[in-house]
Amino acid sequence: MSDTMQARMVSDALLMVLWRRGEPSSLMHHSDQGSQYTSDDFQQLLKAQGITCSMSRRGECWDNAAIQSFFSSMKTERLSRKV
Repeated sequence: MSDTMQARMVSDALLMVLWRRGEPSSLMHHSDQGSQYTSDDFQQLLKAQGITCSMSRRGECWDNAAIQSFFSSMKTERLSRKV
């Protein structure tokens, strides 16, 4: 682990997930506009893996809260098999 978020760390984490879970037919990665997520290397990795990139607007912390709430509801419904 590191005290700072670096592009290499998030790239390695994404590759680990893909290796452990397999490559899904479609996937969206949502993040803020941190330098680790906007780096050329990370963006190229997303593109190479066929992953859609979604980012909140700059300076709009409430965007991330809304998407986190959405994914929380989706996970709860999915795990409860109510979908």
